[in-house]
Amino acid sequence: MTNSFRQASFLTSAYEISQLIPDHGHEIAFAGRSNSGKSSAINCLTDQKGLCKTSKTPGRTQLINFFTLGNDKHLVDLPGYGFAKVSKKMRSHWDLVLTTYLLHRKALKGLVIVVDIRRGIGDLDQGLIDMLGDDLPLHILLTKSDKLSKSAVQDAFLKIQKNIGGDNLSVSSLSVLNKQGLEQLEARCGSWLEAG
Repeated sequence: MTNSFRQASFLTSAYEISQLIPDHGHEIAFAGRSNSGKSSAINCLTDQKGLCKTSKTPGRTQLINFFTLGNDKHLVDLPGYGFAKVSKKMRSHWDLVLTTYLLHRKALKGLVIVVDIRRGIGDLDQGLIDMLGDDLPLHILLTKSDKLSKSAVQDAFLKIQKNIGGDNLSVSSLSVLNKQGLEQLEARCGSWLEAG
């Protein structure tokens, strides 16, 4: 499965629920606050620097972006949440679209919630975890771990693991710079895509 991540290619973008690709096969979605490192994490997983457009400007991902891995398997980059400069109308549109997608998508086999390790789990992240509860397997991916010392990474990791227990929930960290933690992310995503 690991190698198939490297075969990822852009498929399509959706603004409305009606524009989503057909709801079958296996999908893994990536969600997270704006600027949490979501697009960079997908680029790291697929070993393709330019697959997802990354930007220092928060709120760059404005559409649901689908990437095909072949064999009816997909990675999905969701718009970042918690970005203040988006209009209220746009925010309520995305709330509706994302909630509908996350709660009703049959092809969705797991959700990676990308969290900047320096910020920890915020209210919006926790809201997402609470909303999905036991309905969907979740993986908390702590990004930008190279910005902290090893002991600080370990402390953050243990704190989150302790606070968000659950059979359906796992945690790992990732440094995009040195690819530390990439194997755990590959294993988690691979198991979801192979399940069922």
